[in-house]
Amino acid sequence: MHGSLKRILTGTGFLSLTLIVAVTGYKLAGWSLLDSVYMVVITVFGVGFGEIGPMSPQLRVFTIFVIIAGCTSVGYIFGGFFQMITEGEINRALGARRMAKEIQTLKHHIIICGYGRIGQILARQMVEANQPFVIIDNNLGRIETAEAMGYLVRLGNATDEGILESAGIEHAKALATVLPDDSANVFITLTARGLNPDLMIMSRGEYPSTEKKLRQAGADHVILPAEIGALRMSHIITHPAALSFMDATVDGTSLNELLSQIDVQVDELAVPPGSPLVGSTISTVQIRGKGTFIVVALRKSDGNTIVNPNQDVLLDEGDTVIVMGHKGDIPKFAHSYALKRQMRWGARG
Repeated sequence: MHGSLKRILTGTGFLSLTLIVAVTGYKLAGWSLLDSVYMVVITVFGVGFGEIGPMSPQLRVFTIFVIIAGCTSVGYIFGGFFQMITEGEINRALGARRMAKEIQTLKHHIIICGYGRIGQILARQMVEANQPFVIIDNNLGRIETAEAMGYLVRLGNATDEGILESAGIEHAKALATVLPDDSANVFITLTARGLNPDLMIMSRGEYPSTEKKLRQAGADHVILPAEIGALRMSHIITHPAALSFMDATVDGTSLNELLSQIDVQVDELAVPPGSPLVGSTISTVQIRGKGTFIVVALRKSDGNTIVNPNQDVLLDEGDTVIVMGHKGDIPKFAHSYALKRQMRWGARG
């Protein structure tokens, strides 16, 4: 049991016992019940109205003990309340300080602006991918919910430069602004781009007309949830068989789970400076992989993505090769050529 709560309960129990004993004592001295209760109240709480009945020497001594016991128990109760308040404030202050220090140590993390429905889903995905992230929201209730999940949080408006800086935007890898307000997302994007020109920014847009504004503000990727939902419905109508296969098999197993069952996965392999693959072609990468995987896409260092790249495309420092192959072979290849595995898609075993 918490120390302050135990102290409050102990004080309350002792005060109750004191009141009962005091009233009983005055009753035994010949006082009426009302006079006894009244005398106990003005004695314990120090009102000091004076005695309302005959006081023998023995009764005066008894009253002294009632005063001492009553004041002590009341003081003990109030002390517990103050301790509870103080401990709560101190713990919150220490927790905020620890969180701020932890955020300061982050490198290549993700900043999520908004912890609504989309922000919550995104946070769960980041946890599954073991990707560090910080949540920014100006709603105290949502921040407390995120904090209870063990997430790193900052309470405040993400349009404020100070809040973004406190979330470590200078060292962040990406920022996702998923607020339902397009104007706020545009402003956050503009502010974040000014603070970190190399940051990858993903912005949510409620209306298609906002996409151009978000890109002009500096967004690398614009996500339109309404458009995605409409396309999904369209695919269900126009390509039901293909979509059913992509989503699930007859027994409800997803395509990703099927890939996992045959030990296949999709990985992103970053090409760091000094890698032997710098200057190599896509065909060279696949040859060195000895047929254990295929290159399905290439994201260049400038952010452009080439799907199904030509075999003669050259690799540069900072490029990311997206490959599909067997689980055990891709890590071996990455280790041999000093590549960094950034993310794994597909199923989890």
